[in-house]
Amino acid sequence: FGVPVVLLLHELSEYEGDWSILPVLPHLYANYGQSASWFFFIEEETRVTLPALLQVLHRYQAQKEWFLGKHLHDNEASIIHHYAFSEDPGSFSYPDPAAGWALSTPLLQRLTERIQYEHLKSDFTIDLEHEIALYIWEEGAGPKLTAVPEFCTERRENCATTFTTYLPNCGDPVSKKDVFVAVKTCQNFHSDRVPVVKATWEKDAEFLEFYSDVTDASIPTISLGVPNTERGHCGKTFAILRRFLSKAVPKADWLLIVDDDTLISLPRLRRLLRCYDPKEAVSLGERYGYGLIQNGYSYTTGGGGMVLSRAAVSRLISSGCSCYSDDAPDDMVLGRCFTSLGVPITHSPLFHQARPDDYSETLISLQQAISFHKHWNIDPVAVYKHWLQDTHPRDEL
Repeated sequence: FGVPVVLLLHELSEYEGDWSILPVLPHLYANYGQSASWFFFIEEETRVTLPALLQVLHRYQAQKEWFLGKHLHDNEASIIHHYAFSEDPGSFSYPDPAAGWALSTPLLQRLTERIQYEHLKSDFTIDLEHEIALYIWEEGAGPKLTAVPEFCTERRENCATTFTTYLPNCGDPVSKKDVFVAVKTCQNFHSDRVPVVKATWEKDAEFLEFYSDVTDASIPTISLGVPNTERGHCGKTFAILRRFLSKAVPKADWLLIVDDDTLISLPRLRRLLRCYDPKEAVSLGERYGYGLIQNGYSYTTGGGGMVLSRAAVSRLISSGCSCYSDDAPDDMVLGRCFTSLGVPITHSPLFHQARPDDYSETLISLQQAISFHKHWNIDPVAVYKHWLQDTHPRDEL
């Protein structure tokens, strides 16, 4: 086998959408298909014991089509998987990215041929591993995921891989006053959603403002003069960006924009932000993609929280990039603007666009999640306490 070739996805080409893996498979096959038997995909924080990995792969005939990984499955039909397999959600398995997953070269060859002549069913990339597993399975024409017990996230005997953490220790958390929080709301939700924010995470914010379509002194909310829209909130979000740069609010390194039904851990966010430089243009959150096979763009999905450095907001506003209408989807417009400016969309799987029930429990129980979104059919305060509230608050700065 020899020493493996190690590639970093973001260095393979100039194309920012390579993170979604399918666009990069033809490149991998063209350059390494003749020399390599296996292609193994891992996270930055996955640890690999190479002799053990080689021993595991040796069990499988490399001239056959294999899709190997640690099984995840949905407990109930999930919105982020477009309610696939709603009759029996547990029947379909997809790989846990933290444990790593592998493709044999013959399977990679066939996928490469398909990608080059076939259109994807959906323009959106939302949950990468699930979508890749569906693409490979091909309605039963391709292989299902084969479970490999040695691909692990928690350390135990005989593991070829283990996982550390998605929340690295980069030093002390950034200070509370370094983060300005903007909560988007509207009059319809002043009485039911806003009280949840106040009962849960508002206390952890030094600077926080509620932006609404009306001024309500009891909350208090601020009206930015943008009427409420049913769908996207692009006009409102750009007004928030301009206000963040103005003298009207305290000067902070970071802007966090959330919905009024976002549940978030600000202490964990402040730990993660220590890993980034606010003097650089940073756009951080849960990354989705649009049209990535056809040169599309990535964006930070709004419900899980969009984090922008001051430098990113400045570059965006000074570029003149803007909404095509007040009700355009703000997160997608921001993504398109940042992509055109060459600002990368940085992904953290600790941000979540949906509720805990919409994710594999195996996956989120290993995380120190930063956010969840939506109040549908759940008790949001209970969700906050269970998933986001730290029982032993560290010394606050």
